Amino acid sequence: MHIVLVHGSGGSAESWSSVTPLLRAEGYAVTVADNPSQSLVDDVASVTALVDGIQGPVLLVGHSYGGAVITDVGTHPRVRGLVYVAAWVPDHGENVHELVERYPAAEVERWFTRGADGSWIPDDSPAAREALSWDVPLEVWERNLQDRRTSGDAIFTERVSAAAWRTKPSWYLFAEEDKHIHPDGQNDMAARAGATIRTVSTSHAVPHAAPGAVVDIIRAAAESLAE
Repeated sequence: MHIVLVHGSGGSAESWSSVTPLLRAEGYAVTVADNPSQSLVDDVASVTALVDGIQGPVLLVGHSYGGAVITDVGTHPRVRGLVYVAAWVPDHGENVHELVERYPAAEVERWFTRGADGSWIPDDSPAAREALSWDVPLEVWERNLQDRRTSGDAIFTERVSAAAWRTKPSWYLFAEEDKHIHPDGQNDMAARAGATIRTVSTSHAVPHAAPGAVVDIIRAAAESLAE
């Protein structure tokens, strides 16, 4: 099973740097997407191209906004299943913005400013880290800042063209202390998708705060799909 990791808004391949070596140590082939986060349509096309280049079955893993990307890409015939890590799980024709508006405002909204073009600019101050990602090791946080990106509004407003979870098995890693996605939202989306749910007591930054838990749910999904 080839694992494809898809980061969230404003992230990069570095977003998975705590997870990737653990997966490779277990013998998994891993490809890490590195999307610009300017357009959902473009990011879906980019990850689809990655899957096109892989021989054999694929397991897609998406964190945060990356959940919207894998929901769309997951209809690819090589994709066997989807793993959502504290992620958005839209249905066909939905967008992330609609899901955000469906639940009470999350703490993260206080820590973004808007660019003149509507882009979302994250606050990278120590206060923001303390509020949103307090359980990420400082050296990891500082390293990630080198790759931090501004996100285009289109990743939240463009609609997914398909919902792969309707026809393929899914798993969801729920972050109990998440300040980005309201707990009710995580519960509702995971239940709607019929996902197998696991829980971790971390912030939204699960891939860095609890990489072992991420590997555990990926392993469980891969083993289930191999049966």
